Amino acid sequence: MDRIIEKKKWTLKKVLAIVFSAAFLVLIVYLLFFRDKQSKLYVNKDQLAIADVKRDRFQEFIPVDAVVYPKTTIYIDAVQGGTVERVFVEDGAILDKGDTILKLVNADMELRYMDQETRMYDAINNLQNSKVNLERNQFVRQLEIVNLEAEIDKVNLDFKRKKQLYNEKLISEQEFEDARRDYNLTMKQLEISLQLQRLDSVSMINQTKQINNSINRMQNNLTLLNKNLQNLFIKAPANGKLSSFSIEIGETKSAGEHLGQIDMMKDGFKLRAPIDERYISTVHLGQEAEFDFAGITYQLEIMKIYTDVTNGSFQVDLQFTGDEPRGIKRGQTVQLRLQFSSPREATIVKRGGFFQETGGNWIYIVDATGEFAIKRSIRLGRQNTNYYEVLEGLEPGERVIISSYESFGGKDKLVFR
Repeated sequence: MDRIIEKKKWTLKKVLAIVFSAAFLVLIVYLLFFRDKQSKLYVNKDQLAIADVKRDRFQEFIPVDAVVYPKTTIYIDAVQGGTVERVFVEDGAILDKGDTILKLVNADMELRYMDQETRMYDAINNLQNSKVNLERNQFVRQLEIVNLEAEIDKVNLDFKRKKQLYNEKLISEQEFEDARRDYNLTMKQLEISLQLQRLDSVSMINQTKQINNSINRMQNNLTLLNKNLQNLFIKAPANGKLSSFSIEIGETKSAGEHLGQIDMMKDGFKLRAPIDERYISTVHLGQEAEFDFAGITYQLEIMKIYTDVTNGSFQVDLQFTGDEPRGIKRGQTVQLRLQFSSPREATIVKRGGFFQETGGNWIYIVDATGEFAIKRSIRLGRQNTNYYEVLEGLEPGERVIISSYESFGGKDKLVFR
């Protein structure tokens, strides 16, 4: 007898279909809502530079290379042009003020000097002769007055005698009138001579003064000419060390040409440093700097700013605020730390190649598990040669990748392997 077979509700085929459908649905949901959508890149952890974010004292400064110069330098230039005839010292010599360094020869100038000297001596002799003539004229006038006074005595005595004889009727009236006329004439001549003497004295004083002034001017000109001739001997303007001096016999030097300089070593040293023109608005007089020499840190400050910008930089002079380092030499190059702020507490991260790719706008943060790193936006502030100041996005204790990001392609997540 046949038996009715009941149809199974859960066949294997049906169960498998449901299972596969459910699994597909879960996969779709996962892909839509739970899958990690971040772009990934697998990297070798041992090839990365990882640093800790920390809280520490931070000071903004920039490194600049500075050259050592004497604090006081006197330049030696050729006052008169000429050909180098003799060199008395070598570069680096220690000189006293007035020591002869070299001698120039200028035949044209020497001939002009001799010609001018001759003409000036002739002019001085003429002026002195004029002065002698003025004095002679004064003596001539005095002699004339003396003679007139003697003549007056004579005619006065004659007049008085004839007047008495005339009163006694012993001589004629004509003889008396002649005697009186001679007396009056002689007195008028004396009066005129005295007036001329006064005029001559005043004129002589003025002319003598002018002659003396002219002679003094000419003598000063002679002194100046001689000084110009002596300028062919180049001498040390002060005590110090001769430097930048490279002169050979036979060279021709023009007036005003730089010949060398005297470094006044006893005055100490200064440092001259070029600074990028981006900092021209933030550099100021008195700004502090420091550098290390022979294991000791020395402090300096800016004493002069040269605002002319050349090849993208401007220069500053710095002086020591305390002791100067022993053993430092002119022309030596040292690296300064030019300070822009005082030390203060800040969140900092070590400098690295990441900045070239990110511009300091983001960084990779290493997860606490140490298995991957995630990109995070940050904001950096000031910087120095070792650290960046972190303004936003990082906390002390976190770890970040600071090596170059050039090969990461800006992925959101780096997975370590």
